[in-house]
Amino acid sequence: MFVIGEAIVEEDLVHQPFVCDLDGCKGACCTLPGGRGAPLEDNEVQEIEQAYPKVKKYLSSRHMQAIEKLGMFEGGPGNFATACIDNKECVFVFYEDGIARCSFEKAFLRGETSWRKPLSCHLFPVRISKGVVERVRYEEIPECSPALRQGSLKDVRLYEFLKDPLIRKFGESWYNEFERECRRREPIRNAKNEVVPRLKSQVNRSSC
Repeated sequence: MFVIGEAIVEEDLVHQPFVCDLDGCKGACCTLPGGRGAPLEDNEVQEIEQAYPKVKKYLSSRHMQAIEKLGMFEGGPGNFATACIDNKECVFVFYEDGIARCSFEKAFLRGETSWRKPLSCHLFPVRISKGVVERVRYEEIPECSPALRQGSLKDVRLYEFLKDPLIRKFGESWYNEFERECRRREPIRNAKNEVVPRLKSQVNRSSC
């Protein structure tokens, strides 16, 4: 682990290959079992209420009926989450060619709204654990195995793939410092592409 600004970052973000592969996972992160939907920041409740009139046209009648029955979200301040159906899929999911997709993101990409989607969804599979300081951690799930293969094929790491949501969460200055530290921590390879050990002088003193 290492510290950037006011956040503790787990080493997995530096080394884990990752690029979302919707054809492989079918949007599994939107339909995970567990009893709750996407965790929400308190201010995102209002964002959902404002965006809903624009996104409901993408939802099926089943999802519309679920929202009428369950509401759009559950919980209270500090513990909000989107509602979900049968303890699995988020009520804001729609299906396209068998892939679960986010109605908020579709509206955003079409220029219909200014809010993309919940931050926790944008950051996934990274989670932010709150405490005295925030902890940035990788949550590994088997449904994301296609993304690991894609990341390896394209040579893209989590910290690179999640640049936009990390900037959204922490700001560009934080991300720039984080990126520099990640690049410094990446394995050093010789001319034969073999990993070689770092010199002691190359070890970051900010490590936990």
